[in-house]
Amino acid sequence: MSNMKKPHVTVMRSQLSRARGLGSGQAGVGHWWAERASAVALVPLSGWFVIQVFRLAGASQPEVAKWGARPFNTTMMLSLVILTFYHTQLGLQVIIDDYVHGKAHLPAGLLMKGIIFLLGLFGTVSVLKLALAGSTKGRVAAG
Repeated sequence: MSNMKKPHVTVMRSQLSRARGLGSGQAGVGHWWAERASAVALVPLSGWFVIQVFRLAGASQPEVAKWGARPFNTTMMLSLVILTFYHTQLGLQVIIDDYVHGKAHLPAGLLMKGIIFLLGLFGTVSVLKLALAGSTKGRVAAG
């Protein structure tokens, strides 16, 4: 009986109590749903955009500007641009969380968000510029 070794216990916590503090924080569920919802919303928007590109193939610049000035097209284009960059940011955040560790995690995440924000802002301003240029040219031509 004296030959049996007792396990050396250094921590007075049970395995269950240690696991309770290390589990999921339930923070990923919102991210997962946002990524899926934006992907589903992008399917019809992307299809609409591809159809419009084929419809406008060979059109002149004033015709494209007139098309871009219509409120429905402007709204669809803005939705497409905003959702595309939002979805991109969500996907890249997952990649950074999975593959960038240590001190580089925070700067990589901030750099990615800054670049995505600037690109999204550039796309949004471009759509608005197309919409406003098309609407003013239409008024000048009509007046």
